[in-house]
Amino acid sequence: MNTATTGEAVQKEDSMWKQKELINGNYARLARAHEEGRKVASTFVPGNLNELLMCFDFVRNLPEINALQNGLRKKSGAMVREAEKAGHSEDVCAYVKADLGMMMQGNIGPMGEPLPKPDILVLSYTGCFTFMKWFELVREQYQCETAMLHVPYQGDGTITPNMRDYVVKQIKEDLIPTLERVSGVKFDIDRLREYLVESAKAEDDLVWVLQSAKNKPSPIDAYFGGVYYIGPAFTAFRGTPEATDYYATLRREVAERLAAGKGPITPDGEMGEERYRLVVEGPPNWTHFREFWKMFHEEGAVVVASTYTKVGGVFDFGFRHDPTNPLESLAEYCLGCYTNLNLPTRADMLTQYVEDYQADGLLINSIKSCNSFSAGQLLLLREVEDRTGKPGAFVETDLVDPRYFSAANVKTRLESYFQMISQKRERHAA
Repeated sequence: MNTATTGEAVQKEDSMWKQKELINGNYARLARAHEEGRKVASTFVPGNLNELLMCFDFVRNLPEINALQNGLRKKSGAMVREAEKAGHSEDVCAYVKADLGMMMQGNIGPMGEPLPKPDILVLSYTGCFTFMKWFELVREQYQCETAMLHVPYQGDGTITPNMRDYVVKQIKEDLIPTLERVSGVKFDIDRLREYLVESAKAEDDLVWVLQSAKNKPSPIDAYFGGVYYIGPAFTAFRGTPEATDYYATLRREVAERLAAGKGPITPDGEMGEERYRLVVEGPPNWTHFREFWKMFHEEGAVVVASTYTKVGGVFDFGFRHDPTNPLESLAEYCLGCYTNLNLPTRADMLTQYVEDYQADGLLINSIKSCNSFSAGQLLLLREVEDRTGKPGAFVETDLVDPRYFSAANVKTRLESYFQMISQKRERHAA
């Protein structure tokens, strides 16, 4: 066990140090990419084709990750305001405004080093229309190449062969030739297969870690802790041996906690008695992340499953990257991301989480500026309540805009919700 100090002491395990090294290393590579003659690709988390981009030696930059990292460091508020001064509405996604504001302030990344101009923007459209508009603005700023993979929406809740073939055709005929031309590197499908082998190993361990929360007490928090766990698999590291090593280390740590009957580790140390088990829908708030988490663990509330840990891949329902069918596997990955699922499918998933993880109820954190997650959330809440008989609750924050985090309001709603769960238990016992 290690302890780092950044204002307040934060308890960290070895896996967290490994992840920190991965993140810092990628930002360092981005800072020196052009002087080393390397090309840079900017892409998004849902449906990202990290393994394919590695085949062309691109250094990968993810604007969402820059925004949330700046939010964690409490830098994003000024960036959001900068974008609004330039004419962007308060209703625009805060990730977008944080990214644009960062560019307006000199494009200095979260680690204090300049981020390079991208050589190509790669968008796998997976259910979030905002991503397309975001990249239009970035392309206007940098005048760089853009490649878009159109991914059909799962309107009927299933992936058909035609949908998969449509995406594969785009990868073969449009995306790969563009990546070859921009990078100057010839595509090697065997190289892609090697990366997909690593991806599948990491995904196995990630799923094991997330499903460890079915135990009582849960050795992990699958929301506040889970957003750390998904980091390497959902970003610039999936497919690398370093990510595989990270997940092997994480699995060993969680297995030790499970064997010892321990609950999650929080930034303030070991969590006490597990009193409430929750499923959470929606992204977290990053600007007050530690304060938000504290409202849960001080009450003995642990999140045993969450949907935000599925935005970059719903691996716990069986999908794995498959090196024997590399391009088809990439297509199915894009098609299956959480943001590409319809509301009935999401309701089924949330209901299954409440039941399989023996949760006390569903909590929704509705994000003011994130329409992809917020649309239909109240309907989801009522549907899951009706199916499971477990109470739901609703809080409101934002991604990286600190103006929309009211600690008093959130705390009051959470306390009322925990009280509701306790009263329901007492009535059931009586």
